[in-house]
Amino acid sequence: MAVEVLLPKIGLTMQEGTIDAWLVPAGAAVAEGDALLRLATDKVDVDVEAEAGGLFHPLVPAGATVPAGAVIGWLLAEGEQPPQAAGAPTPGADAAAVAALDGGGAVPDADDAAVATTRNGTGDRLPSSPNARRVAAAAGVDLTAVRGTGPGGRVVSEDVNEFLAALPGDLVAPVPAGGTATTRPPMPTPSSPLVRKLARERGIDLADVNGTGPGGRVRRSDLDAVAPPPLRRDATPRPGDVLPLTGMRGTIARRMHASLQEMAQLTHGYEVRMDAVVSLRDRLKEEWADSELPVPSLNDFLLKAAALALREHPLLNATVREDGVHLLDGIHLGFAVAVPGGLMVPVIEEAVALPLPEIARRSRALAQAAREGRISPAQLEGATFTVTSLGGYGVDFFTPVINPGNVAILGVGRLRDGVEWVDDRPLRTRVLTLSLTFDHRAVDGAPAAEYLRTVGELLRKPLRLLV
Repeated sequence: MAVEVLLPKIGLTMQEGTIDAWLVPAGAAVAEGDALLRLATDKVDVDVEAEAGGLFHPLVPAGATVPAGAVIGWLLAEGEQPPQAAGAPTPGADAAAVAALDGGGAVPDADDAAVATTRNGTGDRLPSSPNARRVAAAAGVDLTAVRGTGPGGRVVSEDVNEFLAALPGDLVAPVPAGGTATTRPPMPTPSSPLVRKLARERGIDLADVNGTGPGGRVRRSDLDAVAPPPLRRDATPRPGDVLPLTGMRGTIARRMHASLQEMAQLTHGYEVRMDAVVSLRDRLKEEWADSELPVPSLNDFLLKAAALALREHPLLNATVREDGVHLLDGIHLGFAVAVPGGLMVPVIEEAVALPLPEIARRSRALAQAAREGRISPAQLEGATFTVTSLGGYGVDFFTPVINPGNVAILGVGRLRDGVEWVDDRPLRTRVLTLSLTFDHRAVDGAPAAEYLRTVGELLRKPLRLLV
């Protein structure tokens, strides 16, 4: 039965996304969980996995921008045709870019764009892909002996590899017509085009990797176990460069501009005492030194306090729609992470119910996945309130812009020395400034100030944040 491939919706307000690249060729067999496409949004460039198995049939070309939820392809059973007539691409799609190809989704040369064929024993045309022909030629395989599993019985490279795997172990390949016997090369390790690309980038020989997928197929997680992915770094911009407003950068520009145009945004600044948090954190470093519990960072304390305060001030955990202000049931906390080319906002779901060590564990894992480009669309979706920090950059106060779909965002400044007067004597304190930007359409100034005061009270008595 044909299974739709839909463009995933990442976040409450995502309207469209760009297919940066198809990661498997048309006609290839895809297993559930295989990386299918690279999606570019305002928040992240992320690999999207297949939700089912089948033979892949794309409907739109790489580079196309389509609405969230649109059908962009099909996963088909063997011999099954896509529901659209003759499997035609959607209107406006580049037919050459969605032709049934092997080779990682690249647009073929004119000679390869047509269906490649050979003749079988009866003279009938035998459809096969260019990459299948290359693999077969290298191994000395007669394609007429291979059963095709692509649309319409087309032979793809996976079919040739499976044929080779089923041969006797004497390493003698079939003799092509009019040719001589050759030694069959080692069987290629089954893997997706994306996995092979990553292996090349990391200098990994796939033959040395233990594949955990079906039939020993090497997955991306298998590569990560051998060699963790390197942190990505963008080239340093230089004077005279032109940075195009495309991809993540372009979408951020449009959405942040729309956020300021469509909301009545106002920012409160509020100084909070952090002496008790700093003292408790120092104590936890000693007490948990030999345990597996992660020591919470100052930002983790802020995340927990922000979530608990939302429970007392539900007006800040809301969204504005045409019919009014909708107060949301769950408290799903987004936190901003700087990545090359922009920002991502991973989400800690139901943050109120999580003890502080679990918030610390999740925030670290999500931030690392975001920086390494391994974060999934589901981990970026559904934030009802956002926390962003510039304290690590030495910033005291700033005016964060609300994430569209929310009514508020909490900014966190740097930890610094303060002074409190006690009996006419100065007392050194540890303080930071919170910057709460809120949508005045949904929240007035007084409730916003009450929320900040509640956050400050929680940070003065941080033992309540541990559970």
